[in-house]
Amino acid sequence: MSLITAENLTKTYGNGEAAVTALAGVSLSVEAGEFVAIMGPSGCGKSTLMHLLGGLDRPTSGIVRIDGQDLTTLTDKALTELRRRRIGFIFQFYNLIPVLDAAENAALPLLLDGTAKAAAAGRGVEWLTRVGLSSRTRHRPSQLSGGQQQRVAVARALVADPALVLADEPTGNLDTRSSDEIAALLKRISGEWGRAVIMVTHDPRIAAYADRIVFLKDGTIVDETRLSDGADARTVKDRADALSR
Repeated sequence: MSLITAENLTKTYGNGEAAVTALAGVSLSVEAGEFVAIMGPSGCGKSTLMHLLGGLDRPTSGIVRIDGQDLTTLTDKALTELRRRRIGFIFQFYNLIPVLDAAENAALPLLLDGTAKAAAAGRGVEWLTRVGLSSRTRHRPSQLSGGQQQRVAVARALVADPALVLADEPTGNLDTRSSDEIAALLKRISGEWGRAVIMVTHDPRIAAYADRIVFLKDGTIVDETRLSDGADARTVKDRADALSR
């Protein structure tokens, strides 16, 4: 059974003549340990799909299941608990708390879930070490580079041992070197640490790190491409350009 399954997802905003359909009957399955990139032109529904898969929004119709559990049937409280324990989120702009150091930011999901402070801090340091920030655990966000801040965000996403990691344009605010480092880290999260990773990106070079690319257009999936290691980013770009026309 797939770790996460979306069946016939539709999301419509507004009513009547003002209604706008962001997603129209999208179905998608992702296995544990699989790294999937979602690409498409602006306004095609990429972020909407990400929000529905992560339980941040509810579909107009359709179903999202994680480990067989239907997210659309959960109460808001149960959905919040599932997001905190089963899903890790990584965003373009890091979303770190300025007054907390790296270890405190990384440990935050555990603290919010009631874990004792000492135990949460230990887990935060553990994950910061895994992502290469063992020497920066007491630095605040303002003392870290953009790439280092995003590594803190990755540690925060993983600290509760989620089964699924959702990354929305995780390299969109980084330089080329840092972007490659974060993309390689996401690949490690799926391949070495066994999490399913779903990433929205507009960058073909970053998408080429994934195992599979799903192309969206006008709220529907128009193509899926499975990649081998070291896939040519030019090929990905050419395919994305062709599908966007």
